[in-house]
Amino acid sequence: MTWWCTGIRWKGSAPVIGWYGQGRGERVSAPAYGQRLAFVARGERHCLGVWRAGKRTPCPASAAISGRGGSAQCPECARLDRSFSVAADTNAADPRTYRVYLAWFGPGMVKVGITAEERGPARLLEQGAVSWTWLGRGPLMATRRTEELLRAALGRGPLMATRRTEELLRAALGVPDRIAYTRKRAVRAHLPGAPERAREVAELHGRAAALAGWPESLERMGCEVTDHATVFGMDLWQGLPAPDRVVAEMAADRAVVGRLVGAAGPDLHFEDGLVVDTRLLAGWELATPGEGAVTSVPVAQIPAAAAAPMEQDGLF
Repeated sequence: MTWWCTGIRWKGSAPVIGWYGQGRGERVSAPAYGQRLAFVARGERHCLGVWRAGKRTPCPASAAISGRGGSAQCPECARLDRSFSVAADTNAADPRTYRVYLAWFGPGMVKVGITAEERGPARLLEQGAVSWTWLGRGPLMATRRTEELLRAALGRGPLMATRRTEELLRAALGVPDRIAYTRKRAVRAHLPGAPERAREVAELHGRAAALAGWPESLERMGCEVTDHATVFGMDLWQGLPAPDRVVAEMAADRAVVGRLVGAAGPDLHFEDGLVVDTRLLAGWELATPGEGAVTSVPVAQIPAAAAAPMEQDGLF
């Protein structure tokens, strides 16, 4: 029975590796910082289908996909996924309560986003946010005045209230809704201390709170900065080589071997400075390599922080 890797998920405050076996459902394994990891890709990379409402629908074509892409979906499954998606604004009637957050990834690298309240901080862990705070939350019911405003401008419901606030804050504070993982990796090993991180987040929270134009339907939330440096294992990086290489693609019979020293967002950090973006592992069957195996996957250099490209990836 083949188990296909589905990449990193964050369960509580720890990363787990997801696995899917058709007809057998989902399972996870929990890597530990300091543990030696070794795996090799087998066969072809396959589309993982569509995950919705806690259930996976297999790809009807069992399509093979490229080893370089960050998405483990074929074009058909990707279109289906986005046809009913909060991230793609194709599910504006979602009745759940949403929260607006402010996430910090490095000096001057801050973004505003939204996440379903029931998910708690999972989205911040998935994005690799080092420090963050909530800004507000949308109620189950909007007041009539806000409802009319949102119906005219963006639609209706609590999701749209948080979406409108998200857009207001981005424009007023000059922060993006996306920061490329390339940029996050470039600065992750060279961050200021926790007090300085907290100060920058608190300052931006104060500026956001002072803005006019917040929807009446949104409940303001006070500044309570959470720091993920320990969760990500950054306290283990002292004296180790800074992350300088990232896996460019997975390929059949190519291996990754090393000691795990941290994880942030979808990235696994290894002792020798290698970073594995686990989005590239999704869709592969991974096996234990032979005795004496060494890292043999194609890698690319992580650019210096000042030269990191500015392109953005992924709406959320």
